Amino acid sequence: MGPMSPIVKNGEAIVAVVDDDESVREALQGLFQSVGLVTEIYGSVQEFLDAGSLARAGCIVLDIRLPGRSGLEFQEALARSGVSQSVVLISGHVDVQMAVRAMKAGAIDVLPKPVREQDLLEAVNRALAKDRQRRAEATRDHALRLRYNMLSERERQVFALVATGLLNKQIADRIAITEATVKLHRSQVMKKMEADSLPELVRMADQLAKAETSPGI
Repeated sequence: MGPMSPIVKNGEAIVAVVDDDESVREALQGLFQSVGLVTEIYGSVQEFLDAGSLARAGCIVLDIRLPGRSGLEFQEALARSGVSQSVVLISGHVDVQMAVRAMKAGAIDVLPKPVREQDLLEAVNRALAKDRQRRAEATRDHALRLRYNMLSERERQVFALVATGLLNKQIADRIAITEATVKLHRSQVMKKMEADSLPELVRMADQLAKAETSPGI
């Protein structure tokens, strides 16, 4: 086998291995731990869910064919429910239709067993990088929401109208307050939201709107 690719360290996130073959589980755990990853192993989807590790999993290495709920069914259920954990699927029998289903549901990769270490480590590396970005975005969205919650009801109203491109006079006419009052509220909005410019404030409004319509972690 060729040299192993470097693995992205991912803070508290773990690699979860779900496979009903004990020897495979232990081999993969040894592989991932050898490159410094915190790894947990499970024999079934239900065992993994019962352990409560889903939120901490930066990558789930999931056997497609499992007793009870299959890995592919579980991955598709995660996708439907909006859960964003990165999944790498492995199987002793991978066909084109199965691979297409998995990739449509957002799998990072679908790898045949016996899995080449190089291929698996590269796939997990991509999964952890994607997960790190997802968590960073979630942290950013949370901080922005906290700042937004500091706004008064009137300030939120002005914020929304400023973000649509209306001028102070237009906003004043729209909500029946003086232009001077709009300027005061606008200044407070910029300060509380920690926005240095109007374009930045507009980007914040877009970000808040996207966070409102996106599923949670």
